[in-house]
Amino acid sequence: MNKEKEIRVLGIESSCDETAAAVVVNGRDVRSNIISSQIALHTLYGGVVPEIASRKHIEKINQVIEEALKEAEMTLDDMDAIAVTYGPGLVGALLVGVAAAKAISYARNIPLVGVHHIEGHISANYIENKELEPPFLCLVVSGGHTHLVKVQDYGKYEILGRTRDDAAGEAFDKVARAIGLGYPGGPKIEKIAHEGDPHAIEFPRAKIADDPYDFSFSGLKSAVLNYLNGCKMKDIEIVPADVAASFQQAVADTLIEHAVRAIDEFKMDKFAIAGGVASNATLREGIRKACEKKGVAFYHPSPILCTDNAAMIGAAGYYEYLAGTRSGLDLNAVPNLKLGER
Repeated sequence: MNKEKEIRVLGIESSCDETAAAVVVNGRDVRSNIISSQIALHTLYGGVVPEIASRKHIEKINQVIEEALKEAEMTLDDMDAIAVTYGPGLVGALLVGVAAAKAISYARNIPLVGVHHIEGHISANYIENKELEPPFLCLVVSGGHTHLVKVQDYGKYEILGRTRDDAAGEAFDKVARAIGLGYPGGPKIEKIAHEGDPHAIEFPRAKIADDPYDFSFSGLKSAVLNYLNGCKMKDIEIVPADVAASFQQAVADTLIEHAVRAIDEFKMDKFAIAGGVASNATLREGIRKACEKKGVAFYHPSPILCTDNAAMIGAAGYYEYLAGTRSGLDLNAVPNLKLGER
């Protein structure tokens, strides 16, 4: 396939609580990136309510697609492919995006490309870092996923480690709720942590003996809850900022330790981060310093590209399209899709 040709991809993302559409040219040139967030709606319930999320996606999906095309000054007839997240995620939410993408593909006879959500997060790094090419290591840290991945080539991944229980983002949400900050937990903990002492409370950093690259954050979450309950029972004053800062530092230390271990073992000179938690300044700065010390180039997306968005799906879809990946009209939502599966 001639890579010089301008290949235009319409990306669609609806895996959780953002309805998004984007137009991406040649995998790295974002012409539009429209995101309709449901955070304010789900804040009322302290977390994402799947049924409400699905209904909201149905309301918004056509609007965001139309707006993405309008902002890019293109039409569906200009698209070479439709890329859509088909897993992992909330099954009802995924189905809305998949159904919209299949309808467009069928009506306009445009090739359909199903994209893995985590592959999308990894590919977000290509958008602003034009020079970044595989192979490299990538730490994906989001609300539902914590993965350490060796990116061998476009669309080819080796998972070195993954979470055994709570993902880092889930732990942030649960701890934020416990100290009364509400949802979403990540940004709220990061904000209050600026006022606290990250070394005030010594929370555990979990290590898994049989697989040093796997993650576990449920023990850390439980340690925070036990600390809070202990303080209440003994009538000891709780300083939310210190709890938040100490918890955040424990998460960051665990992630950084895994990153450094992988850099040392695999001798790779490029390291990237991705996913919602990758916008956390403490984590980002910690990995930047670790990479600098090792002489490793460090890559990260802007905060807007760390959240769930369709530009990253368009970027990933472009490379899958080049590789010849095509999905049929039998494409379905796969809520527990593993990276590398099709």
